[in-house]
Amino acid sequence: MLTLYDAPRCPFCARVRIVLAEKGIPYETITVDLADRPRWIVELNPPDGRVPVLDEGGWILPESALIDEYLEERFPEPPLLPLDPAERAWARLVIFRFDDLRKPYYAFRRGEDRAVEELHDALARLGGLVEHAPFLGGGSFGLADIAYLPWLLRLRDQLGFPVGDHERVMRWVDRCAERPSVKAEIETIAGLAA
Repeated sequence: MLTLYDAPRCPFCARVRIVLAEKGIPYETITVDLADRPRWIVELNPPDGRVPVLDEGGWILPESALIDEYLEERFPEPPLLPLDPAERAWARLVIFRFDDLRKPYYAFRRGEDRAVEELHDALARLGGLVEHAPFLGGGSFGLADIAYLPWLLRLRDQLGFPVGDHERVMRWVDRCAERPSVKAEIETIAGLAA
């Protein structure tokens, strides 16, 4: 049985929860209080006890992007990366460039100057990726979409950022939100706001 060391408010953990749901993989959850990280999580994932951490029978793997890739290889059905090598490479490139959104997102959360402008620029670039394809990785929902969605949902639902100003991005988010795995994450976020 897989164990996920998780925190509901963490968008990195949300990535893994969505993949696990998409693949229908049973797992146990150990919730970590990010405001008061227990020593054992720091020992499990030194030096700072970040989550998510996946435990498969004592084999430990941190970092959401790595966990998602591992789950894709370990549980290949349904596939969350395209079968075509060129399309798969494109999806991985989109994931690799996630910092283009992550950096302005956290700058916005910290209230830094220029963060709003940088976030709008990042969303405009993201909108360009879904201008001619329904999903970030191409024709089907997959790891590229999962890499970005938790932050966009939090921008929209928690932080009041005008994601709706980016019509193509919102259409893509709405397409993704039809999936049960993403609906569950939207419900998790709503529970955090309560």
